[in-house]
Amino acid sequence: MTVNPELFELFSVAKFLVFDFDGVFTDNLVYTTEDGKESVACWRSDGLGIAQVKKLGVPIWVISTEKNPVVARRCQKLGIDCIHGCDNKFLVLEELLVKYNCGFKDVIFVGNDINDIECLKHVGFPIIVADAHPDVHYLAQYVTNAPGGKGAVREVCDLIVDCRDKI
Repeated sequence: MTVNPELFELFSVAKFLVFDFDGVFTDNLVYTTEDGKESVACWRSDGLGIAQVKKLGVPIWVISTEKNPVVARRCQKLGIDCIHGCDNKFLVLEELLVKYNCGFKDVIFVGNDINDIECLKHVGFPIIVADAHPDVHYLAQYVTNAPGGKGAVREVCDLIVDCRDKI
């Protein structure tokens, strides 16, 4: 994939990668059984992309407002850290950056909806998925070609890896 020089720089120097979950790792659909259990579908190859970015030593986190334990289970399987059931993503992001001694300018944040606005506003590289809510489009420096839950996570990971390989 080819990216313009400004975006190349942002993909290649990012020190911290943060994703929303629903609508980014998933297609924003929820399946509910008659007994009230919920499940979601995730894009299998996202895990391969995540693994490649982890090899670069870039910390990866999921910050989600969703309270469903499926978020933690999926992140556990991928070997990434997550905070879910979070009411204030921006506050959590601030705390993580202190913990990792990182600045907002060093962060890629991938979101899709209005509960991501504060994070998207403050990070160095705000990304939204192709099918993000229209109210967040004005904040994006990059919009994925793939929609949420259909390879958007893998796309971002591949771009990070590809840009790092070319430095």
